[in-house]
Amino acid sequence: MIKKPIATEKAVRLIELDNTILFEVASQDSKDEIKSEVEKTFNVKVEKVRTLSRGSKKIAYVRLNKKNPAIDIATKLGMI
Repeated sequence: MIKKPIATEKAVRLIELDNTILFEVASQDSKDEIKSEVEKTFNVKVEKVRTLSRGSKKIAYVRLNKKNPAIDIATKLGMI
């Protein structure tokens, strides 16, 4: 379950350079669950999902396909 997008300086740089969006997700979610939820919610193709657990938070780095610019989704979410 996607809780919220992350809009830090590093996150914005990743959106612009690597076509990657950061989300805070539920700690029990797997990479496959995160991938399918992002694809279904935003109607995009996900190339790769990496996760990072920090304490009680889990952050997902979601890299989108080159045909789906991450900046468009970030704009819809109000991050940029």
